[in-house]
Amino acid sequence: MRKIWILGLVGVLALVLAGCGGGNDTTTVFIQTYSDQPVDGDIGFTSPDTYFISQADVTKNVLYGIDSGGTEYRAFLDFPLDGSSGGGVVPLNAQIVSADIEVFVDNVSISSTVPTLLGLTPFPVTGLTSTDFDSASLLTRTPFDVFGSDMNHFLRIDVTSLMVEAQRLGLRDLQLRFLLDLVPGASGLVQLNDGVAGKAPLLTVEYR
Repeated sequence: MRKIWILGLVGVLALVLAGCGGGNDTTTVFIQTYSDQPVDGDIGFTSPDTYFISQADVTKNVLYGIDSGGTEYRAFLDFPLDGSSGGGVVPLNAQIVSADIEVFVDNVSISSTVPTLLGLTPFPVTGLTSTDFDSASLLTRTPFDVFGSDMNHFLRIDVTSLMVEAQRLGLRDLQLRFLLDLVPGASGLVQLNDGVAGKAPLLTVEYR
């Protein structure tokens, strides 16, 4: 079941570690923030040079994979880390303990198993452009599969390595790109909900 926390709520857990002659206090902080819907979107590409750009504040979803007509889609999510969208703040000097995102899978089509790549990939907050479709990722996490059984459910994805890298680089947004992992035989199209807050992509970060 998805964690039901008020957006922007910061939970603080104090752990007292006893030691010789005294103790040290280590405070672990949890924050949550939804993705920035006006910045989120997807890009479709049809060979040789046709691009289709959609923003999530219009479509209320994002797509990635390849549809039945051969158009390839890549999805983009933007999670502000400075509280600018009303969510929690991750200080630039924070030590990341863990991070994950939860996305609601509206639909899985074409294939019952969709091999997925998820990368830390900067893109402009002023709107996606065709160059973002194939831009270089700063880091890509281990590939994973999305299954037909994930449809109409929340999917939790560990993004700790991507969050650590975003902090190392001093990024004020965790920007992620989903795409089909083009291994032999790969196919499928995934639709992620990016509409109402109850199903919108949610980032949870634990840090010290």
